[in-house]
Parts: sequence; structure tokens; C-alpha cells
Amino acid sequence: MKEIDFNKFAKYSKPGPRYTSYPTALEFSEAFNEETYINELKNQDKTRPLSLYFHLPFCRSACYFCGCNVVYTSKEDKKERYISYLEKELNLLEQCLDTDREVIQMHFGGGTPTFFDDKQLERIINLIKSKFKNFSNDAEISCEIDPRYLTQAQLDVLIKGGFNRISFGVQDFDPKVQEAIHRIQPYEITQNTVKMARNADITSVNMDLIYGLPYQTLDTFKETLKKAITLDPDRFAIFNYAHVPWMKKTMRKIDETTLPTPATKLEILKYTIDYLTSNGYKMIGMDHFAKPEDELFKAIEKGELHRNFQGYTTKGGADLIGIGLTSIGEGISHYVQNHKDMKSYEKAIDEGRLPVHRGIKLNHDDIIRKSVIMELMANFRLDINRIEEEFSIDFKEYFKDALNELKEFEKEDLLSIDNNFIKVSPTGTMLVRNIAMPFDAYLKKIPESKRRFSRTV
Repeated sequence: MKEIDFNKFAKYSKPGPRYTSYPTALEFSEAFNEETYINELKNQDKTRPLSLYFHLPFCRSACYFCGCNVVYTSKEDKKERYISYLEKELNLLEQCLDTDREVIQMHFGGGTPTFFDDKQLERIINLIKSKFKNFSNDAEISCEIDPRYLTQAQLDVLIKGGFNRISFGVQDFDPKVQEAIHRIQPYEITQNTVKMARNADITSVNMDLIYGLPYQTLDTFKETLKKAITLDPDRFAIFNYAHVPWMKKTMRKIDETTLPTPATKLEILKYTIDYLTSNGYKMIGMDHFAKPEDELFKAIEKGELHRNFQGYTTKGGADLIGIGLTSIGEGISHYVQNHKDMKSYEKAIDEGRLPVHRGIKLNHDDIIRKSVIMELMANFRLDINRIEEEFSIDFKEYFKDALNELKEFEKEDLLSIDNNFIKVSPTGTMLVRNIAMPFDAYLKKIPESKRRFSRTV
């Protein structure tokens, strides 16, 4: 990657979506209700496979950087109660969803899924498989792991349940950073849990790191990367810390004066890309890296990588069903989200209703723009001819305003545009959120000063 004037590029640090969805969750509305969702489910193409997401929301204590929807508790009865409500929700769901459809992906997210003990995890897995019996032989079945809370008994249950991917939350190995984010996790703890996973023949180990945390510098993050590489994960997910204290109260405990500047964050990102690529990894999408033998690597080579709420995946063409508190589902023409508040979630289920809180029905323009944005975010390139053929549009006419906005990026060699492709340059990959934003019709309606997103850099 060429030399970069980081202070100059810091001008691109502005509020912008991460595009795990388009339209973004800001556009979700309570007008999309249970009835709307049931109609969507009943009208789905039954030949399309399913991707299942289960939100297991409990954590013992708060990590100050965390943007997830979490319930802090140490009470066993809360976890037992939650499992009973997952069962009730699944009973309601099978009345309007064909559960015989093939399942090609399942993910446990949190919270801390392994905050549930081995017997509780086994109950949850057995419950799911009693409803969804048609898992494909090569289904991607994954679980997020906090290395501080993983026992051999839990791992045995996951292996027996068919789990083949584990994602370890690390964030940073520096003790000062760990103290500032309220997550003390010595290197040795992570090292031991990775060994456990390898000994259990887990085929894919992912490691999450975050840059932009308090007290991080280029030098401290270099040390974190050096330690992380010794654990030899198959994939890395390296996220830009999203500081949104107006949404997450725990983030208010972070001293903003200790956060690295946008220029420092860009330096960290550039070093990370150079370091990991020189150590055999390839940058996959916006914030992921994978080894050449990994299927994500192979997918991006073919331009077949997909992006959804579970991150980057090769499992495209599936309808995502979100189950549990605050879970998000996705179909060809909708997004839906369950209640975020436990009382509301339980009340809906007790009344015999799916716990739908809000969502959005996509119009034709949404679907076109979603296809454009997701392809850019996943593959760093856009096949203009494919979009024209799929949606019967003249791309340059339809996106005249967006292409005009992209001229600035083209001048900076962040991308190139010809009659067939938009291609993001290696430097441009660091700003791919900015590059996707001109295609966002909703963003244009919000003045920049009023955009309530994390910063892109």
C-alpha cells in the first residue's frame, strides 16, 4: 500500500453507517409489526435455505467498549427463564415458518453465549434441532466465545452440536487498554482457550480485535498484533471502535481524551493491513482477514462474498431468521427486529405473539441500492453490468448523483470507475464505508451534523 498522508485522509472521519444492512436500522419502524412479518415468512421462497441467529444476551459484567444488546446478571434463574422463552418463541415461529427448509448457517451471539453452562447450552442446541432437522452437511455453525468463560465441558457440548467455527473476543492484549475498557484478559487465558479449540478439531478459529480504544497507540497495537499472530487464527475481524455514548451508557465511562485521533487510527489500520498481509492473510471485506485456504479468501477471489448481520460469509442466498431478545432477521425484501427490552419480549410471547418490535419492508429502490452497497462492502468492487442486467436500469443514469460524489475519491486514487466496474484501490479499502455512502438514499436526507452514527475513521 502506498504512503499515505494520514492527517489529510483524516478529513474522511465522519459519521456513517457500517452497512450491516441497507436500509440501516435507523429506518426500521414499528409500522412493520408481527402481522407484516408473518406475511413475509409465509410468502418466502421455500427453496431458499435458512440462516439462524440466536441472541444469548447475558454477561457477568460490562465491557465499556461494547455496543451489543446485553443483560448483566449473575443469576442462574434468569438464564433458565430465558431458555424457556426461546422455546416458546420457536413454538410460535414454526407455525408460520417452514422449518423443514435446509439450514446452511447458524450463529450464537451475545452477550456471552458461554455464560450459559454446558447443560444449558446442550438444552438450547437440542431445542433448536428438535425444530430445525434439516441442517446441511457443510453448514457453518459458529459461536462467539469470551475466553475468560469457556470450559472443556462447554466445548464438548458445542462440538457434539456440530459447531465448527469459534470466534474469540480479544480486543487488545495491552494491560492499560484492558483496564480502561474494563476487560482484564491476560494473553495466557486466550492462548489456553485457543489450544482447547484446536485440540477439539474446531476447523475455523476467528479472533476479534478493536482499534481506536483508549490509550491505544501504533506501538501498543503492534504488540497486540504480534501476540495475536502467535495464536495462528484462521481469520481476524479487526473493527474500528464505534464510540456512541448517546446509545450505550457504559461507553460514558471511557475518557474520550484517551481515544486515539483519526490520523492515529488510520496509521494503525494501514499497519494492520500491511502486517497481516505480509504474514499470509488477505483482507476480506471491510474489517476481516483470512488465510488463503479459508473459504472467505476463495469467495472474494471469485467475487462471491456476502455480508449480513453475522458479518462476512460465503453463505449467500439464505433467509436470516433472528431468534431471541433484540435479534434481527433478513429476507429478500425485509428486515425485522425483536424487542430489545426483556419485559416487552416476554410479554409478547406470553400473549402468543412473535416478539416483533420493528422492521422495514424494502421497496424496489432499496433492493437495488442494497445490492450495490453490499457488493462494494464485501468485494471492494462492483460489477456494473450485473446490476444493469439484474434490475433493468441504466446504471450511470440511475446513480448519476452518486457517481458525481465518487469523483473526489477517484481523484485521490481511492477507486477507479470504467464502463464495467467500480474498483476500490488497496488504500480505498480503509475508507470503503465512505465510498458506499453516496449510494445511500436515506443518508442524503440527514444533515451531516445530525447523523447519529459512529465515525468512519
